[in-house]
Amino acid sequence: MKLMQPGKEHFEKHYADLADRPYFPEIIAFMISGPVCAMVWEGDNVIKTGRKILGTTNPVNSNPGTIRGDHCLTTRKNCCHGSDSIESAQAEIKLWFPDASELVSFAHHSHSWVYE
Repeated sequence: MKLMQPGKEHFEKHYADLADRPYFPEIIAFMISGPVCAMVWEGDNVIKTGRKILGTTNPVNSNPGTIRGDHCLTTRKNCCHGSDSIESAQAEIKLWFPDASELVSFAHHSHSWVYE
């Protein structure tokens, strides 16, 4: 996890799949307006579980208790992003953490009690 404030070019790379959408400039402008906290999560079914914690992309459809359900008002000014697949997560990790030495992995002391 790290707090950072990437520039326009960084977000244009991150959201390259949306570049042809009419709202692309609006998303980029919002994202560069302040710092972000970049994180890498790991664990069993981390993509599926992480997306449940975040809530659906449209906050109107997100359940209370999810990040988007509690803290988002609009889709275009979304307060969080979660990778939708292992492949996109791998690409996004390289973009946000190009220095792999920033990534730390460890086994929690209760790991063997929780996981089979």
